[in-house]
Amino acid sequence: MRRLLLSLLVGAFAMTTHAAGPNDNDWITPAETSHFRTTPSYKETLAYLQQLQQAAPGKIKLETFGITPQGRPMTVVIASSDGTFTPEAARAAHKPIVLVQAGIHPGEIEGKDAGLMLLRDVAVKNKYPHLLDHVVLVYIPVFSVDGHEQSSPYNRINQNGPESMGFRGQAQYLNLNRDYIKADAPEMLAWLKLWQTWLPDFLIDVHTTDGADYQYDLTWYTEDPHKLDPAIAAWQKKTIVDEAMPAYEKHGHLASIYLEFKDGRDPRKGIENFGSGPRFSTGYAALQNRPALLIETHMLKSYAVRVYAVYDLLHALLDDINRDPAALLAATSKADADTVARSKDAKAQVPLTFKPDPTPAPFELKGYAFTQTHSDISNDTWIQYDPTKPQTYRIDNWNGLLPDLSITPPAAYVIPAEWKVIIEKLDEHGIAYLRIGHPMKQIDAEAYQLSDPKWADTPFEGHLMLRSFSLQAKPTEVTLPAGSVVVPMNQRAANVAIELLEPQAPDSLLHWGYLNAIFEAKEFGEQRVLEKLARDMMAKDPKLKAEFEQRLHDDPAFAASSRARLAFFFERSPWYTVQAVGAYPVLRLNAAQLAILGTK
Repeated sequence: MRRLLLSLLVGAFAMTTHAAGPNDNDWITPAETSHFRTTPSYKETLAYLQQLQQAAPGKIKLETFGITPQGRPMTVVIASSDGTFTPEAARAAHKPIVLVQAGIHPGEIEGKDAGLMLLRDVAVKNKYPHLLDHVVLVYIPVFSVDGHEQSSPYNRINQNGPESMGFRGQAQYLNLNRDYIKADAPEMLAWLKLWQTWLPDFLIDVHTTDGADYQYDLTWYTEDPHKLDPAIAAWQKKTIVDEAMPAYEKHGHLASIYLEFKDGRDPRKGIENFGSGPRFSTGYAALQNRPALLIETHMLKSYAVRVYAVYDLLHALLDDINRDPAALLAATSKADADTVARSKDAKAQVPLTFKPDPTPAPFELKGYAFTQTHSDISNDTWIQYDPTKPQTYRIDNWNGLLPDLSITPPAAYVIPAEWKVIIEKLDEHGIAYLRIGHPMKQIDAEAYQLSDPKWADTPFEGHLMLRSFSLQAKPTEVTLPAGSVVVPMNQRAANVAIELLEPQAPDSLLHWGYLNAIFEAKEFGEQRVLEKLARDMMAKDPKLKAEFEQRLHDDPAFAASSRARLAFFFERSPWYTVQAVGAYPVLRLNAAQLAILGTK
């Protein structure tokens, strides 16, 4: 069993022999050379990849797809058996495109070293001569390059090797795996262009987990079927669950679904969904109608075991796709077609949020014995595992999700020209739109009026997020200035547009705080003026007077605030409502309205 023998084998890499090729010692990777004690620098990584490219120019091609904030090139490797090095060539040859990315969290870097070994074995050693006959591999060895180069032995307190590893954030202290939708980081903007250029059929994102101790070398996560087109969900189950994982375990590994424990102090309480969404890699791929797999090697296994865990799983997945490329192409094509066709269904429902399925599934956890003691330091329970005592626990699996809040998509969204921040985000995500060349008057649309905003107390990923608000939909008539854009929903990227533009979507631009200004009144009244305004309004409207008095009775905090009492009247007056505070700038058009707009 590879998992049990690695500790004996890593010392013999310099003596390893393979199939025919150049001097084998030339192809030992830096990690293998160190017996997996270390992982190479970015410069060393690129040098090795360039050596592979020189040795196998018809199978390996390196390209730069972006520049980091600190000025480093972002490198992508394209690999195929016959020099299929462009997306156009891949499509013409009916070859699925598989994007594998490592080092989005650079301390979790197994994917880089596993990728170097696999590329070598495919392109130079001919160990798997036909693995990429019907697949094009697009491989990012290190996504967060600046974070990778901020290496330290102290970046990952939970992790067993390598001796030094990269930092979780990039140079601007952004976590790239929370940035897919908001796309603040230069690295993510470069990735989005790469994604749009290649439009991969399958995404694999390689990480290392934190958390509990257990027997598994690797855990994995795919998005819940309710978040996916049925064709994508079916392909994921067949290829990943039914085929690739059993093949992977034949190499001596143990694998499990992602283990997010409900209570880290007691794994017997069960596991739950970790809450993936479009800010994460797999959640973003789901919006793009693409299957995606999150790989999490177990941080307490040796680095050698973790690298081989990734190597063997990548090999199993690529082998499966290579044997049946048409199945993956059919699934992604069907999902895209379904999204476009949905625009003609006036009753279609698109879930924006999800809730836990109230019925758990049974799960057999291959863990370790543990003790629980009270800590006089934290005044909490301290769990300590004993990895010499494997133990199986039968627990509840609460991973399943159900749709919660759903909306009927419009035929199109409209963004007035002045909201450039929204239009720029559409561009960054490659969302198609039409730009209005001249002003248009008396356009009927549906608008959202927002109120009662509440923000987070602390920033998250550079934003002070809008946590909650009240929403009311209402018909409106607007004038659109030249340069406004119309975003039709009969496009394959419609789900990305919905996530960005529907205010209640968890990762909407509104929730991320891009539109906080709409809640700010710019004109105010002095106290002495509002005192008179309040009396005039109550004299004219007895119902308003009764509402005010009831609020005084029911809300002690309101009654105690002179400012709130005066604001009660100002916010119900024309001097406030004319400012359109809380008017959401993105409008919705139905099919009839869109047709009329197209004739103007």
